[in-house]
Amino acid sequence: MNTLILIPGLICDKIIWQALARSASAHMNIYNADLTKSTSISDMAQMILDDVEGDMIVVGHSLGGRVAMEMARINPARIIGLVLADTGYMPKSEGEEIKRQAMIDLGHESMEKLVAQWLPPMLNPETEPDPQLYADLTDMVLRADADIHERQIRALITRPDASQYLNQINCPTLLLVGRQDGWSPVAQHQEIADEIANSQLVIIEDAGHFAPVEQETKVVKAITNWMNNI
Repeated sequence: MNTLILIPGLICDKIIWQALARSASAHMNIYNADLTKSTSISDMAQMILDDVEGDMIVVGHSLGGRVAMEMARINPARIIGLVLADTGYMPKSEGEEIKRQAMIDLGHESMEKLVAQWLPPMLNPETEPDPQLYADLTDMVLRADADIHERQIRALITRPDASQYLNQINCPTLLLVGRQDGWSPVAQHQEIADEIANSQLVIIEDAGHFAPVEQETKVVKAITNWMNNI
C-alpha cells in the first residue's frame, strides 16, 4: 500500500489536510509530516524520506509544497505523484528577508499579534471568513510557538530555487490554487505547470491561500479524481 504524505504550510498542522486524510485513509497509509524542527527545506524533505518506507504520493500546502518539490528532487524514484497547493518555486526576492525578520520579531513579541496581522490576507478577500474556520486557523497558529515560526521562516529565507529543477520532475503532478490567493497567485502555478511535463492545474473558486480548508470539499474531490487517474 502506498503512503499519502500530507505536508502543512507555515505555522500550520495536520488540520490543513484532515479532510483528505479522512477520505483517503481506507485505501492508503497516511503520514502527517512535521515541519517544526528544522531550519532547512532540504532537511525537512530528507527527514520525511528517511521516516517513510516505499513509494509515496506527496501533498504539500504552501511551505509544504516547497518541501514536496524538494523531495521529488532528492529521490524522484520514490515519488509517484505530487500535489502542490497554493505554493511557490522561486528563491527569496530582494527585500524579502527584512520583511520576514519583522514577522519573526512580531511572533516573539506576541503570537496573538502575529496571527491577527498574518491570517486575514491569507483568506479569500472577497467574502467574510467563516467564523468557525477563522477560529480553527487562529487556534492552529497559536498551537505553534514563536520558535517554530522562526525556524520555518529561516527555512523559507534559505529555500532552494526550485526553478532550476522543475523541468526535471517527471511524476504526475497536480497543482491546486485558490482563485483569490493573493500570496501565491494563479499565474505562479501556471508557471510551475508549464515547467512540469506531466502536470495539471486546477483552480479552486472562492478560495484564498488556505484553499484546502476554505473549500475542502472541492479540494478533496480534485485530488481524489486525480489520484484515481495516475
